[in-house]
Amino acid sequence: MNEPNAARTLPPCPVETTLSLIGDKWKVLILRELLPGTRRFGELKRSLGSVSQKVLTAQLRAMEESGLLTRTVYAEVPPRVEYTLTELGRSLRPILDAMRLWGEEYRASLG
Repeated sequence: MNEPNAARTLPPCPVETTLSLIGDKWKVLILRELLPGTRRFGELKRSLGSVSQKVLTAQLRAMEESGLLTRTVYAEVPPRVEYTLTELGRSLRPILDAMRLWGEEYRASLG
C-alpha cells in the first residue's frame, strides 16, 4: 500500500478511519476467523456461512490492500491460497475483544 496516497484518502476522524478499514460486517468476521492463525479461502468461506465467493474475494482483496492481511498463493494443483493477518491486522485484537465483551454483556442484559 502506498503510504502517501493512503494518508490522503483517509478521513480526518480516527474513528471514521477505523470504520473505513473494518466497518463492514464481513471484514470484522474475517478478522475474527484469522486471529487464531492462517486460514485457506475455503475454510474462511465455510466458517463465514452465507457470504458469497464474490463478496469474500472483494473483502479479502480490500483488507490485503489496506495492509491488514497477506495472501500467499502456492503453486500446487489445485492452487492453494492462504490468508494471514499482518502485525497491523493482529493489532485489532483488542477492538474485537471489546466488541465480543460488549456483545456478551448486551445479550446477558436481555435475559
